[in-house]
Amino acid sequence: MIDSFSWSEQTIGVSHANRVAIPWILGLYGLASATFILATRWADWYRGNGTESTFLLLPFALTLGGIMLLAAFWAFLAADGLATAMLGIWGSFWIGYVVLNALFIAGKLFAPIGSFPELGFSFITLAAITWVGAVAAVAENTALVGTLAFLAAGSTIAAIGTITGHSGLMMLTGWLFFIGSVLGWYTATGMLFETVFQRSVLPLHLQTTVAWPPSRATGSGGDVSGLGQAPSRRSG
Repeated sequence: MIDSFSWSEQTIGVSHANRVAIPWILGLYGLASATFILATRWADWYRGNGTESTFLLLPFALTLGGIMLLAAFWAFLAADGLATAMLGIWGSFWIGYVVLNALFIAGKLFAPIGSFPELGFSFITLAAITWVGAVAAVAENTALVGTLAFLAAGSTIAAIGTITGHSGLMMLTGWLFFIGSVLGWYTATGMLFETVFQRSVLPLHLQTTVAWPPSRATGSGGDVSGLGQAPSRRSG
């Protein structure tokens, strides 16, 4: 019974390692898109008509947040801890943000005027996790470090702004998030081009050499090589 379970677990591990593409590509595109949509609104790039303008953005942010969660799940199967953590936490945050605003619009909750510490402390946790992710990304590529650093900085400013009730800080948050979304798009595009053309097209300042095609180890687990992925996965 134990031997049968162990064999099945190992087989599933190898199978998933061979099937899962680089999760960062889809996840970063989703993150960049959702963040861009909301960042430009906060940065006051256009003047919408209040509640209706916010409502028009929510379906897109919700869908893109779901895409990030799917990418986080695939990153988990590929044994990529950094992608699992970053895409999972950001996907969950944007979905939570959408649900909160949907409740405001529906009249089920009333949005606080001025200080909003509940949302502010949510930004604190998001910032803390993203700063750690930016540090960890140093081992992968500089473009990813920049993406996460700007998102972390934006989350930090957003936390201060919502806790203190300083609405002007949300405009700065929007600009920081906008830069982070552009860097996220650039990073995902660089990874995409590298997987398609099997060579570096956009510089990502990798510190490790990517082998093409990515090697796959057999035995007790799958070795997932490639950009943005953990070097090994062990099952059993």
